[in-house]
Amino acid sequence: MHSAISNGTLLIAPHQFPHLEREQALADQFGLELVAAADQQAFTDGMTNAVIVMVTPYGKVNETEFSRMTRCKAVVRYGMGYDNIDVKTAKNLNIPVSIVPDASSEEVAAHALAMGIALARRLPQGQASIERGSWAGTIAYDTPKFANMEVGIVGMGRIGRLTAGWWAALGTRVKAYDPYATFDNVTQASLEEVLEQSDVVSLHLPLNADTRNMINAAVLKRMRKGSVIINVSRGGLIDEPALAEALHEGHIAGAALDVFAKEPLPADNALRNAPNVILTPHIAWRSNTSLGALQDGAVERARRALVGEVLPDVVS
Repeated sequence: MHSAISNGTLLIAPHQFPHLEREQALADQFGLELVAAADQQAFTDGMTNAVIVMVTPYGKVNETEFSRMTRCKAVVRYGMGYDNIDVKTAKNLNIPVSIVPDASSEEVAAHALAMGIALARRLPQGQASIERGSWAGTIAYDTPKFANMEVGIVGMGRIGRLTAGWWAALGTRVKAYDPYATFDNVTQASLEEVLEQSDVVSLHLPLNADTRNMINAAVLKRMRKGSVIINVSRGGLIDEPALAEALHEGHIAGAALDVFAKEPLPADNALRNAPNVILTPHIAWRSNTSLGALQDGAVERARRALVGEVLPDVVS
């Protein structure tokens, strides 16, 4: 029992985890009460007694939440995206925010690759044709074979590098853009070249003020006719109504998204009725080992915070 933090809570944002055995064991070890918030309001209300705040994609930690923290030693984000956390306020309050960036890099890259291949080979068009009682028509006459296919990767972090390497192994011509990373396994190119001169564009970058809606109507019009776009990173990277319009117009031949500006995906989202799309419910990170690795990583960071150790992967 650690009396200095007893009677406090280990607060977990709304989640879809099957169990919280690891988190419960940590709470028990330090004499904390495990509190799993049912919704955002409960999450916000629970901040006052929280010694550790563990955040999922379904919870926000903004200025309101930070203003209620009186005992918090650290905020731990399950996963690597942290656009749902006000890191500027966290820094001002000296509350570290630690992410878990490497629990499912391979899974997300595999999802991106699978989506890209499906779009490049026009699988949505083929399935739609069968469903409406038609047949092949002119489907896939516009797609290049892999040896001639140009693939553009935007963002060369862990996931981007994996995705780029796998596309290259398939024999495609890969080029990539990242203003911060250094790489020599694929051709470096400007952002404009990657977006405008590729048959497949795959996004692998964080969401911030510079990248929000980076794929907008103007960019979509400049992209190669018949190109496809994949996003397994953050939903706000793409202007979704503009993408839906480009798909209806036929300039963009397909889009595959695992992430959206608002999740769960609203019933009136324009992409639901757009042609040639693959939409998955933020599951790219999942596998039969990824959830355990994610929870292990988050719990280990929380433990370090509780014993006063330096946290890895701090973003604030």
